[in-house]
Amino acid sequence: MEHPGPSTGSGGPGSHPATLILGIGELTTNAPEAVLADLGVDAVGDPTGLVRDAALLLDGGRVAWVGAERDCAEGVERALGRAPDRVVGVEGRAVVPGFVDSHTHLVFAGDRSAEFEARMAGRSYAAGGIRTTVAATRAASDDELRARLRRHVDEALAQGTTTIEVKGGYGLSVADEERAVRLAAEATDEVTFLGAHVVPVDFDGRADDYVDLVCGEMLAACAPHSRWVDVFCETGAFTPEQSRRVLEAGAAAGLGVRVHANQLGPGEGVRLAVDLGAAAVDHCTYLSDDDVAALAESWAGEAQGTVATLLPGVEFSTRHPYPDARRLLDAGAVVALASDCNPGSSYTSSMPLMVALAVREMSMTVAEAVWAATAGGALALRRDDVGHLAPGARADVVVLGAPSRAHLAYRPGVPLVHAVWKDGVAAHSPSTR
Repeated sequence: MEHPGPSTGSGGPGSHPATLILGIGELTTNAPEAVLADLGVDAVGDPTGLVRDAALLLDGGRVAWVGAERDCAEGVERALGRAPDRVVGVEGRAVVPGFVDSHTHLVFAGDRSAEFEARMAGRSYAAGGIRTTVAATRAASDDELRARLRRHVDEALAQGTTTIEVKGGYGLSVADEERAVRLAAEATDEVTFLGAHVVPVDFDGRADDYVDLVCGEMLAACAPHSRWVDVFCETGAFTPEQSRRVLEAGAAAGLGVRVHANQLGPGEGVRLAVDLGAAAVDHCTYLSDDDVAALAESWAGEAQGTVATLLPGVEFSTRHPYPDARRLLDAGAVVALASDCNPGSSYTSSMPLMVALAVREMSMTVAEAVWAATAGGALALRRDDVGHLAPGARADVVVLGAPSRAHLAYRPGVPLVHAVWKDGVAAHSPSTR
C-alpha cells in the first residue's frame, strides 16, 4: 500500500522521488558485514547480508539507507534529513536486488521452435544452428530488430532483471554486426561485440580469413557501440588460437574481455579466459581440474578474477549435463548465473527460472543462487553499483510475491515478481501489468 509523503518538489516529472519501503519480511542486501554493522545491522557470517523486518530508503536513483524497520525513523533522518516523498508498504514480502543478467543474445529475428521440437525428439544441439538465425536477422529491418529487442528487455524487467547484457553475433558481416551492437546500445550500456560467434556460410573453409575481418574492419565498426568483446571458443566455432586473436584485438581496442567456452565439451577456453584476465567465462559445463583451479586462483590476488558464469537454461533446453556449480564453489571460484536468452539453445529471459534450476539441478543453496543471479552477475560485468542494496548502490529493487527468497526455487514457473524499482523509479507493479 502506498502513502504519499509531504510534497517537497522532488517528485515531479523526470525526477527520482525519495521512496521509503516498509514491511519487508526478508531483505537480501548482498552488503558486506562491515557496511551493515555501521548501520546497526547484525549479519555476521551471512554473505547475502540478510535483514529481517527491514526497511529500505531510495533517493535520487540510489539506495540511501537500509536497516531494521524499527530504526527507520532515525535512519531516514540521518540519510535524507526530511520525510520521504512516498512510503510503500510491502506487507511482509521478500525483497532482493534487481537481477543482473550478464549473458543474453537479444538482437535477432526468426524462430527456431521447430529445431527445439526436433531436439527434444532426439537430435542433439550443435553450434551450426546459429546460422539459421543469422539468415533471418540479416533479412530483418532495423525496426523489426529494435521492436523484438525491446519486447525481450521489457519481458526480462517484468521478471526482475534490472541490468542486462546484450550481445551481437547474429549478423556476422561488418554492416550487420555494427547494426546489432548499435541497436543493443539503445537498450543497455552492457553491449558485447560477438562477431566471432560462428564462421558464416560465406566464409566456409576460410575461418582464418573471417577472423581477419573480425579483428579488423568489423571490430573498428563495432567497438564504438560496445563495452565488451566475446568469442565462442568451441569445437565447431573458433579454435583457441583464433579466439586469442579476437580477444587480444578487442582488448587493444579498449574493450573488456569475456568468453564462451567449454559448453559442448572440454577445451582450452576457460584457461584462455583466465590467462587474458577476462571478466567472465560463460557456460563452463565441461571443466577439468586445471580449469577449476585456474578459475579459483584468479581471485587469489587483489585484482578481480574471472567469474564462471553458468547458464542452466541451456542445459534445460539441450539436455546436456548441468554445470557442476558445487565443485566450483567448493574450490573457491566465483559463480554467476545468467539466462543466455537466445532463440536456439535457451529461449527464456527468466532469471527466477535460473535460480530454480541452479538449486534443483546444480546443488546450489538458495542463498548461493540468489547471490549468483545478482552480485555474481555484477562481478561478471565488473560493476560495483548493481547486484546489491547497500547505501550508494543503484536503486534496483525487486519485491517478491512471497515471504522468502526461497520461493524462487520452491515455486518454479510461478510469476513471483510483485514489483520492481529501476534507478529508484517504479518500473513494474501489479497496477502496471
